[in-house]
Formats: sequence, structure tokens, C-alpha cells
Amino acid sequence: MTLAGVKRIAARGEGRHIEFKLRVPRPERMAREMIAFANSGGGTLLVGVDDDGSIVGVKDVEEEEFSIRHAVGLHCRPVVKWRSYRVPVSRSREVIVITVPASKYKPHFMAASSSSASGPAYVRVEDRSMEASPETVELLRTEGHEEGVFFELGEREMMLFRYLEQYGHVTAEGWAQVANLPRHEAGDVLVTMTRAGVLTQHRQESGEYFTLHMAE
Repeated sequence: MTLAGVKRIAARGEGRHIEFKLRVPRPERMAREMIAFANSGGGTLLVGVDDDGSIVGVKDVEEEEFSIRHAVGLHCRPVVKWRSYRVPVSRSREVIVITVPASKYKPHFMAASSSSASGPAYVRVEDRSMEASPETVELLRTEGHEEGVFFELGEREMMLFRYLEQYGHVTAEGWAQVANLPRHEAGDVLVTMTRAGVLTQHRQESGEYFTLHMAE
């Protein structure tokens, strides 16, 4: 990676696969960004670049990279793979380019410590790293194994079809209320029908919802 390459990335601005940080944030925040990228097709994080794309660089690169290793080792379950590159921007400052590949071991979760149980998972939604819903976690867990997914077209599935034909979209909470189902059962229906290719999940900063696949 060259300075010209860093400038090209910075000019694109933050998005689903790009994040800027002036410094490596506290470990939990850094781990959240790494987890979200790994769960969302990968991404690039530039340390030493401001939110507006201004390239500033960092002075103590060794300390910043230590903080990254500490965050990933302590808080990411399973551990997220990443690589870093140093790009000089002046005689005393460098930008750290961190690349996180799309993971084969999704979903990744946040852990409070190296010995604690896993907590929430995170995904990228537009230019933010947000906590994944139970439905998103299950879709991540089963991603790539959609072939041969079937479901019984029962009364509640027909009710869901009619609802979506009338209103266009539904949330897991909304479907639970409409169908008078426990929240987890409503989510299971949506996940199964999404995996079968009947529904499509949409994620936004305001929340997530499902539509009929044919309605896109």
C-alpha cells in the first residue's frame, strides 16, 4: 500500500467496507469494528485518518499496533484474522492500513475478556458497526448452506405472505405481534424463509426488516 493508495481510500469516505480512526480506540471499540468487518464481507480500517478523510498519521506505530493485537486477542471470538501495513505520510508519522478479510468462520462475537463467554456479534450497516440481531446471527451462522432448505407452507407462512403482499415489509418484532408468536419463533420463521430464498433481509441504521424476495 502506498500513500497514493491511502489517499484514494480516504477520498471515498467511510462506508460499509471502510472505516477511519485518528487513533486506535479502546479495546472493546476496536474489537467491535474488526468483528463487524469480518462478519460483513471484510473491510479496510485506516488509523491516522480523520472522519472527514484528512490524512494525519500517527507517531507511535508500535503502540498502536500493540493495541490492535490486544483488542483482537482479548475480545474477538473466534479471533479475527487481519493484516496491517505502515504507510509513511511524513518524516515522523505513518498511517496504519488494517485489512480484515471476509471470514469463513462467521459469526464472530465480542467477549468481555479472553476467558469469558461470548457476547454480541456485530455487522456493518452503512458506515457503522452495529449489534447483530438474533436473525442476523443465525443467517451468518448458516451462510453458504442454503441449498436444500425447505419449509412447510402452513397457516402462519400463508399469513406472512398475505401480510407482506399488503404491507411490503415486516420486522421480526412486528411479525411476532401479527402472528401472536414468541419473538424467537417469529425470528425462526423469517430466517428459514430467508434461507430458502423466499424472503430478503434488509439492514439499515434504523433497524432491519424483511421483504418478499420477488418484491425487490
